Amino acid sequence: MQLPAPLEAVVESLQRLPGVGAKSAQRMALHLLKEGPEAMANLAHQLQQAAEQVGFCQVCGAFTDQPTCPICQDPRRDPRSLVVVAEASNVLTFERSGHFRGRYHVLGGLISPLRGVGPDQLRIRELLKRLEDGAVQEIILATNPTVDGEATASWLARILEPSGIRTSRIGLGLPIGSDLEYADDLTLDRALEGRRPV
Repeated sequence: MQLPAPLEAVVESLQRLPGVGAKSAQRMALHLLKEGPEAMANLAHQLQQAAEQVGFCQVCGAFTDQPTCPICQDPRRDPRSLVVVAEASNVLTFERSGHFRGRYHVLGGLISPLRGVGPDQLRIRELLKRLEDGAVQEIILATNPTVDGEATASWLARILEPSGIRTSRIGLGLPIGSDLEYADDLTLDRALEGRRPV
């Protein structure tokens, strides 16, 4: 049986979300339909509110509903340490761990020649501007361990070198609870490179 066209359109829209396949999207759409028009209207209203009210911090580029995000406004955050990430969602990941107490800078993507994304299309000028007052003493490059992530980290390390600011790359290697038997060669190489004294 084919779904009615308006419901099929909802399923197709939900499928565009990361990690949502056809069956999951259909289950979500049917659940919303079962909940009734009020539930669907409420979801539509919440999505519209988010679209209108959530944007990016003028300082770091993280998600916020104010001109400046709570992290940039927090005087307890250490302004000497700056983690540079590709996307605003990466800030949420770091914050979830609860260990980093410095500040962030979101690039808004990664250098990717194959996709036509160069350094000028990222928030690199804004990063360099943030370094002018001399408050930042350490930059931690936290881009993904992909070809584009590595290229971006290498490029940033090269342009940051003249500043004299200590620049490091996040450790990459084996996740907690994993088995060495299933680790690929590159992951093992990175784990060995990132080793530290015990």
